[in-house]
Amino acid sequence: MSSAAPARSAIPLPVVIIAGCIIAAIGFGTRGAFGLFTLPVTEDLGLSREQWGMAMAVQNLVWGMTQPFAGALADRYGSGRVLALGGLIYAAGVLGMAFSPDTLSLTLTAGVVTGVGIAVASFGVVMAAFGRVVPAEKRSFIFGVATAASSAGQFIFAPVGQGFINAFGWQMALVWLALLLLLIIPLAGALRGRSESVPGQADLPFMEALASAWGHGSYRLLVIGFFVCGFHLAFINVHMPAYLVQCGLSPEVGSWTIAVIGLFNIAGSLLSGWLGSRLPKQMLLASIYFLRAVAIAAFLLLPVSEVTAYAFAAAMGLLWLSTVPLTAGLVTLFFGPRYMGMLYGVAFFSHQLGSFIGVWLGGFVFDQTGSYSLVWYLGILLGLASAVVHLPINERSSPKFAFKPA
Repeated sequence: MSSAAPARSAIPLPVVIIAGCIIAAIGFGTRGAFGLFTLPVTEDLGLSREQWGMAMAVQNLVWGMTQPFAGALADRYGSGRVLALGGLIYAAGVLGMAFSPDTLSLTLTAGVVTGVGIAVASFGVVMAAFGRVVPAEKRSFIFGVATAASSAGQFIFAPVGQGFINAFGWQMALVWLALLLLLIIPLAGALRGRSESVPGQADLPFMEALASAWGHGSYRLLVIGFFVCGFHLAFINVHMPAYLVQCGLSPEVGSWTIAVIGLFNIAGSLLSGWLGSRLPKQMLLASIYFLRAVAIAAFLLLPVSEVTAYAFAAAMGLLWLSTVPLTAGLVTLFFGPRYMGMLYGVAFFSHQLGSFIGVWLGGFVFDQTGSYSLVWYLGILLGLASAVVHLPINERSSPKFAFKPA
C-alpha cells in the first residue's frame, strides 16, 4: 500500500470535509429526485416510459463517460475549480430540462448537459479531494462520510422535490432545484488544490497510467462488478416511484421510499467505511451484492404495500451506496491517491454503463409488457453474479504505482 503522506492544504481539514459533504449532498440529492418527475413529465409531454427512460439513461451514460476526465482534471488542476464548473453546468442542464418540450430536447438537456454537470460536480471529484488531504488509514471512513452525505441529500431532496412538484408543478420544481445547485459554486472554493507527485512515486501520463491500472487483475474485476451497482441504483431510483403507483400506492409513498433509501444509506455508508478499514473490502462488497439480490427477491415475493415498500427501501438503503467507499478504498489501495480521481472515474464509467442499461431497460420492458417484473428478476441474477466476481479480488498495491521512499 502507498504510504505517501497526504497533501497539505491551507484550508483546515474539517472545513474541507464539511464543504465537500454539502456539495455531495446537493449534487446527489438533486439527481436522486429525478425519479419523482417520471409520471408528471411523461403525462404532460405525452412521452412513453421508454422515451423518458432513454433521456435518463443517456444522462447516466454521459455521466459515466465524463467522470474519468473530470477526475483527471481534478487531479491536475484542482477539485475546487472543477466542482465550481460542474455546479454551473449541472444547474444549466436542470434549468433546460424544465423547458424541454419534446424527446430530443429533453435528451439533450436532461441527458447530455445534466450528465456532464453531474460528473464534473460529483462526489467522485469530492472524494478525490478528500483522498489528497486525509491520512491513508482514515480514507475508507472519510469516503464513507462523503457517501453518507450524498445519501443525506437524497433523504432531504426526495420530499423537498415532491413538495416543489405539488406546490409549483414539475417545471418550476426543476427551476428551484437548478437554483439550489448554484450553491455548489461558492462551496467549491474550500476544496481547491490538486494532486502532487511525491518523490519516489510513479508520475505517469494519462494513458500510461490507465493502461498500467487496467493490467491489474483485481482492478478489472472491481470495474466489472461495479456495473451491477449502477444497474440496481438507476433502475430503482428512476422507476420505483412509478412502479409503486402502478401497484396502487400514492406518489407520496414513492417519494418517501426514495427518501428512506437515502436515510438508511447514511448508516450503511458510514458502517461500510468503518468496516472497510477493518475487514477485507472485497468480501464486504461480495456480501453487499448478495444481500441486494436477497432483498429484491423478498420484495417480489411479498404483497406490495406501504409497509413492504418502506421495508425494502430500508434494506436497500443500507446497501445502496455502501459499495462506494469500499470501491474507492480499493482504488486508492491499488494505485495510491495520485490518480484516484481518474481511476475511480474509470470504475464509475462501468457503474454508469450499468445505470444506462438499468434505466433504459426498465422503460423498454414496461412499454413492451406493462410490467417491470423481468428487470427485477434480472437485478437478482446480476447481484449474485457480482458477488461471485468480487471474491477473487486481492488487496495488494500495483508495483507500478507503489510508493518508494526517495
